[in-house]
Amino acid sequence: MWALLVATLPTQPNAVRLRIWRALKALGCAALRDGAYLLPAAQAPLLDALAAEVQQHGGSAMVLALAARDDAQQEQVLALFDRSAAYADWRVLADDLHAVLDTLAEGEARRRLRVVAESLQALRLIDHYPGAASAQAQADLAALREAFDRQFSRGEPSARADHGIARLDRRKFLGKRWVTRARPWVDRLACAWLIRRFIDPQARLLWLDEPAQAPRGALGFDYDGARFSHVGARVSFEVLCASFSLQTDARLQRLAALVHVLDVGGIPVPQAAGLEAVLGGLRELHADDAALQSAADAVFDALYATPAPAP
Repeated sequence: MWALLVATLPTQPNAVRLRIWRALKALGCAALRDGAYLLPAAQAPLLDALAAEVQQHGGSAMVLALAARDDAQQEQVLALFDRSAAYADWRVLADDLHAVLDTLAEGEARRRLRVVAESLQALRLIDHYPGAASAQAQADLAALREAFDRQFSRGEPSARADHGIARLDRRKFLGKRWVTRARPWVDRLACAWLIRRFIDPQARLLWLDEPAQAPRGALGFDYDGARFSHVGARVSFEVLCASFSLQTDARLQRLAALVHVLDVGGIPVPQAAGLEAVLGGLRELHADDAALQSAADAVFDALYATPAPAP
């Protein structure tokens, strides 16, 4: 079952016509014919809002329910939602990056990887009937991320299955040694800041080329086999927040959104590009990981201190 918007757009003003066209495209509507647009029935309220806007500006519009008479007609309608060509265009973008990955500086490679990931996310939002093309694109993105990690971030952790995260008593984690991979990037830098600011102020941080050689009793974070690492869709920073019951801090959650999108992609955050540029610059300035962390701490302190935007 589908919702069908039948509309005659007002001839004036042009700004309204353009806004309606853009809204139809952004929703991923299928065009049955000129002036007739489809969405899955569950999204009918979105078309109701567009119909009301058309009527408000002198056009005519109504939203109807549409059902296929038989399997053949069902397939014809579903074919209108096919995104195979869009996935093919996305694949070109991903393949182009894969082909030159080993020639790029890390900062540029990270920027382009984020663009590729966000492009796929935007496409999937309007792919109302995902199939083989969507699954293949997700597999391609995973392979591209693995290639990136081999090139720039050896030892990047694989996410463990999300079976829930145990809540821990911070008092039992004071004065510990904490270890992670050397040459930290956003998730590790943010984790180290979080540990020293909110979990273990006396923490001793070690940056290791081979985390598997961590000293006995040390607490690892953000690498395969570490006590605190990716779980399900959550990055290590988010896992630490959950483990030590810090999720109620709205400012930390704002930071978590930034760390998440820069580490694994996801819902875009306006400040992400700025944070990425600043941390990338600090990595260029500081070859010593302890000095890099100290400089990054000041950045995260400033971000945490920034008041939430007015509603």
